Amino acid sequence: MNVLKDEDLQAFVDGALDEGRLAEVEALLAQHPEKAEKVRVYRQLDEGLRALYDPVLEEPVPERLLVRPRPWRQQPWARAALAAGLVAIGVGIGWFGRGAMLVPGAAASLARQAAVAHAVYAPEVRHPVEVGANEQDHLVRWLSKKLGTDLKTPRLGDFGYDLVGGRLLSGPSGPVAHFMYQDKRGGRLTLYVTAQRDTRQTAFRFSQESGVSVFYWIEGRYGYALSGELPREQLLAIANTVYQELNP
Repeated sequence: MNVLKDEDLQAFVDGALDEGRLAEVEALLAQHPEKAEKVRVYRQLDEGLRALYDPVLEEPVPERLLVRPRPWRQQPWARAALAAGLVAIGVGIGWFGRGAMLVPGAAASLARQAAVAHAVYAPEVRHPVEVGANEQDHLVRWLSKKLGTDLKTPRLGDFGYDLVGGRLLSGPSGPVAHFMYQDKRGGRLTLYVTAQRDTRQTAFRFSQESGVSVFYWIEGRYGYALSGELPREQLLAIANTVYQELNP
């Protein structure tokens, strides 16, 4: 097999290839620098995810979870819970039958995805973006086509930030437009835009993931998240401007 697929690259990064295929992939990567670049990006994403979530794996199990509970059938609420559960299942089947589903925690998931993307790409020196600000019109048209909407790049000069450029990412709900801004000191902000399955509108929400502050919201069919290593109040002021620029 002399074709490199994305699943080959991901398995290569995960160390999941057998020796024979590993040798083939290594040889092909040497011949295809664009595939080698993808491997580098996959590894960065993996490192970003580990940096954010590995500490959670090391947290001690709460004592309340170490206490062995009574068998559930002996609990006084067991029969009532079982009955309620059966009713819930029936309601759920009816709801799914309507062809609609609400995605719990979709907005919070948006914040985590944006924080990971920021943690991976904001420190980049050589390849922070795919398309630079010198090709802004092309960048906006390209990402707008991928996401199926008319995107804009907010002007953040009043806060000392200029557009660096952007890139196309892949997210759980489909393509992601990822714009990056930088101030004179090298501080960076990123704007993460993606379609959302749960299209209920949300007000601004704040999250912090491993030092990355995120203000995020859902407007119409799309979710937006502004990330940076800034105090909450300062990032909120910029997020308000971003919102106004996107919704004149």
